[in-house]
Amino acid sequence: MSPKRGMAPIRRAEIVTATISCLARDGYAGLTMKRVAAEAGVSPGILHYYFPDKRAILAAAAAAVTGDLERRVAAAARGARDAPDRLRALIRTCLEVAIREREVWRVFIEFWGEALHDRDLAALNARSYARARRLLAAGLAPGFAAGTFRGPDVEAASVVVLALLDGLSLQLAFDRGLMPVARAARLAEAALLGYLRAGRRPAGARRPGRGGRRPAETGGS
Repeated sequence: MSPKRGMAPIRRAEIVTATISCLARDGYAGLTMKRVAAEAGVSPGILHYYFPDKRAILAAAAAAVTGDLERRVAAAARGARDAPDRLRALIRTCLEVAIREREVWRVFIEFWGEALHDRDLAALNARSYARARRLLAAGLAPGFAAGTFRGPDVEAASVVVLALLDGLSLQLAFDRGLMPVARAARLAEAALLGYLRAGRRPAGARRPGRGGRRPAETGGS
């Protein structure tokens, strides 16, 4: 049976929300279409109309939490004055989600586990990470252009930023008592801003001469 006009996006969102709750409670091993249908308050037939199997519903849940996190980061960074401010907003938002909404990271963990054994989910995960790196690079690029950030390149920097946030968020999701959000954010900011500013020339410093030698090095010895 087809859904009533205008109901399809609503019903799909309800099913995805129910899937997130089931994954957080039972993990992917305990996820069944019957349990999701009961959690969402729909019949198994309605559930199968939207999602053919549990792999499809897991992918939808992962896409939903990823999209929600992206929207939160974008909203937090909207009033940022500069690239360092945008980075601080990113850090704070990601770590708050890890501590206060652990079901998001349960979805990521279950999805990654299945992606190790499923080619289609692995490809979806690769596309998701490629998008995350592009968004990060776009936020960092003004800092590189202004000379506030230095490093090998903005693409490599996006890999490092994402790796640190993933690792710290995982620790916080597994151990809620590890440290408060404020302390975790300060540590992440110190590490990432230190990395991004490493090698930055002081204001007024002269550029290296041709061939990489500084002017002070051109004299004989």
